[in-house]
Amino acid sequence: MPKNGGTEVFRITGARQGLTDDVRGRQRRYIISMTVRTLSVIAAAVLWNVERHVAIVALALGILLPYIAVVIANAGRESAPSLPSTFVPAPVRPALGAAGTAEAAEGAGAEAPYGGRN
Repeated sequence: MPKNGGTEVFRITGARQGLTDDVRGRQRRYIISMTVRTLSVIAAAVLWNVERHVAIVALALGILLPYIAVVIANAGRESAPSLPSTFVPAPVRPALGAAGTAEAAEGAGAEAPYGGRN
């Protein structure tokens, strides 16, 4: 459900999700998995004398789910999206021609001595 009065907001940057949003999402996943665990333990207790195979599966789920929930909750933040490269390659400079022509000889001597300072 959009928050800003019905308008949809698009994410246009490569920035990570905010820390509070990330923590809230991990807490929500943990609470949901612990609720499923509690319900599976209750189902195992209720179904123990009725349907033993289903009760054993529910009990196994209730035993394994806390470990899985903690691993998922502690998985950390989302990985950073790949940022654009800031490396700008140097422009390709054309190679100098042969020095045998008269124009090339004149162009070579036209520079001022000491890097252009007079």
